[in-house]
Amino acid sequence: MSNASRWVLIKRLAEITGYSENAVRHKIKGGVWIEGRIWRKAPDGRIFVNLGEFERWVESDALVKAF
Repeated sequence: MSNASRWVLIKRLAEITGYSENAVRHKIKGGVWIEGRIWRKAPDGRIFVNLGEFERWVESDALVKAF
């Protein structure tokens, strides 16, 4: 994924990845994604997701299943 910013709002992540906004919020709320690494809350309270760390998360699951 080539993007100007590595931190994107949930809505943009949903557009890029195909995950619904609800699915993203569920992963955040359920602790699947680590705060400060994959996601963080901005000073205004909006949640941003790090695209690079999201990609690492996706690839890590694939690597585990490959072995």
